[in-house]
Amino acid sequence: MMLGHATRVYVYQGPVDMRKQIDGLSLLAQEIAAEPLSGAVFVFFNRQRDKVKLLWWDRHGFWVAYKRLERGRFRVPKLSELDYASLLLALEGIDLSVRRLGAVKAKKVA
Repeated sequence: MMLGHATRVYVYQGPVDMRKQIDGLSLLAQEIAAEPLSGAVFVFFNRQRDKVKLLWWDRHGFWVAYKRLERGRFRVPKLSELDYASLLLALEGIDLSVRRLGAVKAKKVA
């Protein structure tokens, strides 16, 4: 993807008709965040959760990315805002609702 790690990612929580194109998706993006032209990525899943569309703006226009699974379903994140790493995990089918372990602080043993 042509996105940076600092990119904000917003997930639309309802099912979306995958026939929607840029104009329809940008209207839905306004429901999530104030400005679809901000450069943030907006993620939309269909009702069956086997298709996903990503919408984002770069300097010259909108990009739309579309992925259809041949088997299985996406696990839609319950969070409406993700970081870039979580987006990549969600697109690979990893369940983000599983509790993650925190960082461990290690001490030097003498």
